[in-house]
Amino acid sequence: MILVTGATGTVGGEVVRLLADRGEPVRAMTRNPEKATLPAGVEVVRGDFDDPESLANAATGIEALFLLDAPGPSVAQHDRAMLAAAGAAGVRRVVKLSAIGTGERAVKVGDWHLPGEQELRSGDAEWTVLRPSSFASNALRMAPAIRAGQPIPNPNGTGTQGVVDPRDVAEVAVRALVSDKHVGQVLTLTGSELLSLPDMAVRLGEVLGRTVATVDVPLDAYRDEMLARGFDPVFVELRVNGAKMVMEGGNARLTDDVAQALGRPPRTFATWAYDHRDAFGG
Repeated sequence: MILVTGATGTVGGEVVRLLADRGEPVRAMTRNPEKATLPAGVEVVRGDFDDPESLANAATGIEALFLLDAPGPSVAQHDRAMLAAAGAAGVRRVVKLSAIGTGERAVKVGDWHLPGEQELRSGDAEWTVLRPSSFASNALRMAPAIRAGQPIPNPNGTGTQGVVDPRDVAEVAVRALVSDKHVGQVLTLTGSELLSLPDMAVRLGEVLGRTVATVDVPLDAYRDEMLARGFDPVFVELRVNGAKMVMEGGNARLTDDVAQALGRPPRTFATWAYDHRDAFGG
């Protein structure tokens, strides 16, 4: 039995689907099982990272764990709680979804994941760490502006990233869960091309058959807008630091880890955009 946390999210939900399609026994953990829509045959359990009893119940009888939590300051605490439950249950293998550059940069973007990575690598279970770059699905934040014919706010300037399709991330996760090939590895998962936000706008426009414009947003204005929307100030500063890092070229990185794991090139952003064109009014 394989336990998937974050099982109703973009990556977690795809991991559940792929495992179910393979005929693997899957247990999906979510805080609200009654609201979960998952493939037939998948066992759904309630699990809350702040409720140790629920984690112990979710981990009982599990052989492998896909550990995913929403980004934020609580990741380290949640990772430790889930790993403690997994250790007590004798879980043999853990694949953790982390973030590109974790532990590698002076600007601590993504280092919410570092304590969990360290604890996982020092434990008894077989482990794999996946560090994806920026998800193609982050472009969905642009959808309201695009549908309204408005320019996309751009705090990243011309900075580029190896934007990765979350479906590729999920496929790599499944390979790591069901085979020994990636035990003890840290995989940095990127697409095959470096893209700026204006580049992504061009590709979206090509898919939609119309011009998609961007407008540069100063970092101070970006910070103020998020604070005005009620975001946690700690989260806001990390988002601003992340935008500054991208603007300065700090995430302009490509690897062949997806191709090595899957035996094919990563999906392109244009492919992702075409497959999700309805969300943008296409």
